[in-house]
Amino acid sequence: MKRSGDLEYASARIAARFGERPAEGAWRTIAIVRGFAAFLDAAGTPPFRRWLSGITANAGPHDIEATLRAHWRALVDELCGWMPEQWHPAIAWAAALAELPYVQHLARGAEAPSWMADDPVFAEVSRHAAQAVRRGALAPLAAAWASPEGLMRAWVDEWWRRAPRNLRTERGPLADCARLLIAHRAAAADASASDGTLMRRTLVARLCVLYRRATLDPAALFIFLALSALDMERLRGELLRRALFPRLGRVG
Repeated sequence: MKRSGDLEYASARIAARFGERPAEGAWRTIAIVRGFAAFLDAAGTPPFRRWLSGITANAGPHDIEATLRAHWRALVDELCGWMPEQWHPAIAWAAALAELPYVQHLARGAEAPSWMADDPVFAEVSRHAAQAVRRGALAPLAAAWASPEGLMRAWVDEWWRRAPRNLRTERGPLADCARLLIAHRAAAADASASDGTLMRRTLVARLCVLYRRATLDPAALFIFLALSALDMERLRGELLRRALFPRLGRVG
């Protein structure tokens, strides 16, 4: 019987999804496939299928980006449905992570690319920028127009405001996860492409260890979300490289 909204039920569901994540061997298998259509076929296995649903061999870069963002929002919504209501505001705010690069692009004064006008999330933002952000679900990020580099800090502050009080502590698995992510972000800013690949794998390995230690802790959900975001970002890179540079095939 479904027990949505129950922590034990949510922990079991998240553990099952964690077990479905692609192992490094699965990544290596798809990485050697050159063509975009062939890549979609090779990656149509359970570890990748959820992310690739709706992406066809004719998809362009913006179609790929939009589909992945939609899958991310769907994952966040699904996790909200599993957890007790008190967790919903903090979980729901994770959906905004998919929008941060685009909000920062506009906050820096850059021109809105043409695809934004047709995007269901960014159509109004592309026309009215800061004013549209202030009026919508991304309102806590409006301060980025005064300080674009502080966008992630604004996201974290809003997440912290939404989080249940029992999570607001400097100790525990969630605090450990935050420290890992902050340290990775700082180190990645100065890393080369090859160093970045190794650093990402190291981060994933450490997050997996942390998740296993926190399996029965509600914080495990957010560690799983961090891992899912890294998986999506890695798959995005594989897809876009083939969509944008079909003649180059695999690089590196």
